Amino acid sequence: MGALAVRFVGAGPGAADLLTVRAARLLAGADVVLYPGSYLDPQVLAHCSREAELVDTAGMDLDAIVDRLVAAYRAGRAVVRLVSGDPSLYSAVSEQTRRLDAAGVPWDITPGVPAYAAAAALLGRELTVPLLTQSVVLTRVQAASTAMPQREALSAFAATRATLVLHLAITRIRELMAELAPEYGPDCPAAVVYRASQPEELVLRGTVADIADAVEAAGLRSAAVILVGRAVAELPDPCAGESHLYDPARDRSGQD
Repeated sequence: MGALAVRFVGAGPGAADLLTVRAARLLAGADVVLYPGSYLDPQVLAHCSREAELVDTAGMDLDAIVDRLVAAYRAGRAVVRLVSGDPSLYSAVSEQTRRLDAAGVPWDITPGVPAYAAAAALLGRELTVPLLTQSVVLTRVQAASTAMPQREALSAFAATRATLVLHLAITRIRELMAELAPEYGPDCPAAVVYRASQPEELVLRGTVADIADAVEAAGLRSAAVILVGRAVAELPDPCAGESHLYDPARDRSGQD
């Protein structure tokens, strides 16, 4: 971590106190910080030095962002590229690092708290409940965005009946719930979490049949995560099981 490089840092879901210790340290030592102003609580930037140059990337295209990263690195400045949530999901890190590689600029990644984890925490729910579901599908849908691979159709994921987390999908929630209803059922629990951990956070609960009504009534158009599945229920499902790991009958004499 000591050598000069472009640092991609997960800013978490937005709250200033949900950054990792490493993220806070990197921000404090940065000379230049590029950040997504549309998604962060401004208090996140309080971790930065008063002398740091702060660049809001909300109005910049990818090449302009990378040009700033390369210029800062070549000037010998410590540069942090903040991304919302965790860099492993929908962060455009692959495009940026590909360009940095071509420019001969080293980089590394510091993970952050992903938006879906913050949403689950706010709901007070584990997304993998024994005997209900042991899988979580993280996906998005196509709107005014890059095309989805054909093999990743929402109907294919719905057939698993796993806990489903939809990013970047809130403007299409009504048609998406209609697509999910045949597999999940209209009474399947659903929730929408808007700006989890930020001052404007909002939780909407309902079912596949009626969650779109709540979203439209609230006027949500962005920065929301949709969760669907029996594990999302407001009250524990009576069919839920318990983990084998903590079962009193489990043999703890060795590894299993």
